[in-house]
Amino acid sequence: MLSFLSGFFLGFSLILAIGAQNAYVLKCGINKKYIFIVCLICALSDAVLIVLGVTGFSIITESYNWIISTVLNAGIVFLLLYGVRSFWLAFNKQDVLGVAPESNDSLLQVVVTCLAFTWLNPHVYLDTLVLVGSVSVQHGENLVQFTLGAILSSFVFFYSLGYAARLLTPFFNKPLSWKILDFMIGITMFAIAYTLL
Repeated sequence: MLSFLSGFFLGFSLILAIGAQNAYVLKCGINKKYIFIVCLICALSDAVLIVLGVTGFSIITESYNWIISTVLNAGIVFLLLYGVRSFWLAFNKQDVLGVAPESNDSLLQVVVTCLAFTWLNPHVYLDTLVLVGSVSVQHGENLVQFTLGAILSSFVFFYSLGYAARLLTPFFNKPLSWKILDFMIGITMFAIAYTLL
């Protein structure tokens, strides 16, 4: 159960950072445009990448044990840098969401745009293939639990974000809200890095 929760909270904290993909999910949620499909595309894409990251790292580390310590150290560095970036944004960023309704998009346009935001985003590969994959090596026999936890976090996050968008929009129209969010992400990243040390 601990591995499941570890995977869930790691996945959730990584995906929590608002980027282009999440802003698009929010926009679709605000407009009530194909939100179920949009959330499904995002969550399934994450699931595929998480499984590839976890299985790939598991196969590699069975043959080369020294990779475990190298990958974990790289994961710690990445988490610390990610945390520093979040703290920097918390104290310097002044942006708000600023999404605008686009009610004329067809289902095909929405799907293609969502796929582009998902698969053309370099951060999604760092988060799922590299970071989740590297952290997964410490869970050994509980690797499946860890993986399921990480996958579930994507489904919970995207569907919560999509369907709660109308409630969240007024909140995220205030720069202070983004600062609080980035600050909490920074704390989470530092806490995860600490547990890996």
